[in-house]
Amino acid sequence: MAVHKFYEVSGDKAKKIKPSCPRCGPGVFLGEHKNRVACGRCGYTEFRK
Repeated sequence: MAVHKFYEVSGDKAKKIKPSCPRCGPGVFLGEHKNRVACGRCGYTEFRK
């Protein structure tokens, strides 16, 4: 997926759409799945309720 799809640009400001991985830091985004979000780099996973 292209990186420009991870941000929303309004005027001269850019806002992240997807959450970042708390272990890897900014720049590594969490992949969104049906019941969880997961990091493909380190394997960090948050389950949704």
